[in-house]
Amino acid sequence: MKVLLLSTYELGHQPINLAWPLAALREAGCRAEAVDLSVSDFPEDLAAGAALVGISVPMHTALRLGVEAARQVRELNPVAHICFYGHYAYLNEAYLTGSGLADSVLAGEVEPGLVRLAEDLDRRRSPAARILMERPIYPVPDRTGLDGPAAYAGLRTGEETRPAGYTEATRGCRHTCTHCPIVPVYNGRFFAVPVETVLADIRRQVAAGATHITFGDPDFLNGPTHSLRIARRLQAEFPGTTFDFTAKVEHLIEHHPLLGELAGLGALFAVSAFESTSDEVLRVLRKGHTAADLDRALKLAAGAGLELQPTWVAFTPWTTLEDYLGMLDWIWDRGLTGITPAIQYAVRLLVPPRSALLRTPEASLFGPPDPGNFVHPWQHPDPCMDELYAAVSVLVEERIGLEAEALFLEVEALAHRIGDREPPVRMGGARIPAPSPRLTEDWFC
Repeated sequence: MKVLLLSTYELGHQPINLAWPLAALREAGCRAEAVDLSVSDFPEDLAAGAALVGISVPMHTALRLGVEAARQVRELNPVAHICFYGHYAYLNEAYLTGSGLADSVLAGEVEPGLVRLAEDLDRRRSPAARILMERPIYPVPDRTGLDGPAAYAGLRTGEETRPAGYTEATRGCRHTCTHCPIVPVYNGRFFAVPVETVLADIRRQVAAGATHITFGDPDFLNGPTHSLRIARRLQAEFPGTTFDFTAKVEHLIEHHPLLGELAGLGALFAVSAFESTSDEVLRVLRKGHTAADLDRALKLAAGAGLELQPTWVAFTPWTTLEDYLGMLDWIWDRGLTGITPAIQYAVRLLVPPRSALLRTPEASLFGPPDPGNFVHPWQHPDPCMDELYAAVSVLVEERIGLEAEALFLEVEALAHRIGDREPPVRMGGARIPAPSPRLTEDWFC
């Protein structure tokens, strides 16, 4: 059977959500090809000849682009079976299948499901199940035919940009933050990828030119012993290769004795979802940390020689103007303007169908689903906050390329103007001096 896998967006990384299923399908004997539409043109010939087309949608942006890809497939090949797979496939199953864009959806540990789907279609049986939680035998991701690391986000350190690779040591997450799209699929479960599989994947990417690796696990410290074992092996085999990872605030605090060793093994920075400096917002989102914990995590990481790069959900229905201004003060006072991407000042809470937020007491704030936009829309109780969100969104888009501190000051001035407040006089804070190591594409969903 001819299978085509398509990816549209994976945060500027070479898509592992193509490479892993591609390996499983090829091992099963399928004639499978994969194309990343973020760096390649739409493959009309492959789409026209495929019996099964899988479209990877691990996040909201990928889904929006994936829908357009599905329409192109339908025009070229009306009889192809289109399967959307990934977190946002399951969350938006009703729209995708109801609109005819998808014949099936898969989420969770999708590799066995895609193989079974290909086999079922070949034998004219019914499609596979929607969510798969069986532990697969993880193959080494097959990146054959995909563009190499040079085509994707790199690591910038000062004036130098180095090729970066991407892999995952675990899948799923043990936590149940209410706004997270992983939760409706995994519901607190996670799986460890065998160390040898992870190292084999890294080995191939290093051979292709990568000198830095991003561990894209939802939380690299979900299995701290497992992750530390991989970091030790990485440095032993590839001395000088650096890496970054993502971890929750509570794990950075709980496992802080490991941070120094991780830094010594090549960890340059960690991304952490701080989300808000409001304890009320953190409570609703069930983040497992408080505003006071943010400073503790920063201090522990700094003491270990590890830089933290926070991400934020700047606008929620519970975020007041005082909260937003407080977040800006917090960022300035701790010298984080230089490492806060402009888009982070404009991130608005997304509430997709099947979100865990819809099962909370706060669910009444969200409207009925807007299927074509893949969200439950909401308006802030204070119209000033919706006005601020719209204005900040326009500002950060128009001022792309502006120096980070100057952009911060413009955002702050805008927020005070809309809130009819007098902006503070900034005389220069304890800012982190540039350059700070970071990827060339900023985190965004």
